[in-house]
Amino acid sequence: MAKIHHFSLVDPAAQLADDVVVGPFCVVGPKVKIGAGTVLISHVNITGNTEIGERNRIFPNASIGCEPQDKKYKGEDTRLVIGDDNVIREHVTIATGTVQDHGITVVGNRNLFMANVHVAHDCIVGDDTILANNVGLAGHSIVASRAIIGGQAGVHQFCRIGEGAMVGGGSILVMDVPPFVICNGNPAEPHGLNVVGLRRAGYDLKALNAFKAAYKTIYRDGLRIPEAIKVLDVLISNNPQVARELQLMRDFIATSERGIIRPKA
Repeated sequence: MAKIHHFSLVDPAAQLADDVVVGPFCVVGPKVKIGAGTVLISHVNITGNTEIGERNRIFPNASIGCEPQDKKYKGEDTRLVIGDDNVIREHVTIATGTVQDHGITVVGNRNLFMANVHVAHDCIVGDDTILANNVGLAGHSIVASRAIIGGQAGVHQFCRIGEGAMVGGGSILVMDVPPFVICNGNPAEPHGLNVVGLRRAGYDLKALNAFKAAYKTIYRDGLRIPEAIKVLDVLISNNPQVARELQLMRDFIATSERGIIRPKA
């Protein structure tokens, strides 16, 4: 049976695994499902149609499954799904989805959301990301796995941040950030590859050279997107050891609806 502090309010209809710990002054709504090993430290509010996985740690004053901050929202039964092993720090807010999109907000596994992070309606966050203090994701944003977003950064609605990308603190994103790219500024502009992150992930010199060639193709050679895609196709075929990663970069720029970040003229 879940361990629920006597100063907390947990709706009888909520589904809590047997070893869930609910600290003092928490509120858990009727449509909430919480998996094994998850801990609500104190003063946590979980509401809405919200499913939380296993071994998550949620810190004081977090508001999870709150209503979307969207004037079009009319009380529809939209959802929030959070995976396993996430750390959600103080005052984090994560909203459910809206019917104008797919009706669901999704957070993956092993993410760290530092204090005051806001994840708006219909966002999708992958695995192993870090969102530092006061990061704000506007509605419909996508943050791919292993991306890092520095403190105070703001992400415009519908923007995408690619796998392994890094966004500097205080940046304002109004366009998409390709995978493995570092960016910074207001508006954010590219500043090379996330080489440190790639090295930490175990990529060797040959792989790094392939990433650098892809970055050069996208940003340094003055090519239009269709021309860059043709060059990237050749690069992919010549570098099978990182073909998946290069394909990610190629497909990302090919499908960007907002356009990718660009250097200042």
